[in-house]
Amino acid sequence: MQNLRITTIVSALLLSVGIAIGGWYVHQGLQNFKVADRSITVKGLAEQSVKSDYVIWRLQFRRAGNDLGNVRQALEQDRKHVLDFLHQQGFIDTELDIQPLSVQDLLAREWGNDKVPMRFHGQGLITVKSARVDTVATATNKVEPLIQAGVALSIGDDDGPRYQLRGIKEVKTALLEAATHNAIEQAEKFASDAGTGLGKLKHANQGVIRLLDDDGEDTETGRTINKRLRVVSTFEFALR
Repeated sequence: MQNLRITTIVSALLLSVGIAIGGWYVHQGLQNFKVADRSITVKGLAEQSVKSDYVIWRLQFRRAGNDLGNVRQALEQDRKHVLDFLHQQGFIDTELDIQPLSVQDLLAREWGNDKVPMRFHGQGLITVKSARVDTVATATNKVEPLIQAGVALSIGDDDGPRYQLRGIKEVKTALLEAATHNAIEQAEKFASDAGTGLGKLKHANQGVIRLLDDDGEDTETGRTINKRLRVVSTFEFALR
C-alpha cells in the first residue's frame, strides 16, 4: 500500500510538472505568435503621364463595281493619291508599308449570291510606321483632300493611328520608386498613429505596371497620343 501511495504521488507530481512545462511552452508560443503578427501591409500607388513614342497608322481604301478593270484602275489611282498625300506630309518611303492591291469576285465564291449589286470588291492598304507621333497626329486632321479626290478611306476599328509607348523601361524604375515611397509614407504614418515604430521589410510585390490611354481605356485601342502609367505595389513591414 505504501509503495502504491508513493507511486501515485510521484505520478501526480510528474503530471503537474508536465502541465506546467506545457503551459510555459504554450505561453511562449502565443507570445512569439503575437510578436510575429505585429506587421502591416500597405499598397503604394504611383501614376505618371507620358507621351507615345511610336505610331502605326493604317490607311485602308476600298472600291467596288461590276467591271474588274475599272475597279483595279480606281484602286491604283487611290493608292497614288494616298502616297502623294503622305509624302506631302513629310513621310519618307522607309516609314511606309505598301500592301498589294486585292480584288474579290463575289460571284466566284462557292457560297456567293448571284444577285449582288456590285460584283467586284477591292481594297488597298498603306501603313505608316513611325516614331514621329506629332507628324502623324497632325496629318490625321488633314485627310480631307483625299476625301475630295474620291478616296473612300475605311473607318473601321482597325483603321486610324494607334499610338504606342515602346520606351516604357526608361520610366519604369522611377515609377516603382515612387510607389515604394508612397507605401513607406503610409506605413510610417500608421505606425506613428499606433504608437509604435516601423520595422524591417518582410515582403514586397512590385505589382504590374498598367499602360492606359489618356481617356482611361486600355492601350489595346491606342487612340490617344498621351498615355498614363499606373502601378500598385504591395509591401509588408514588421512593427516594433
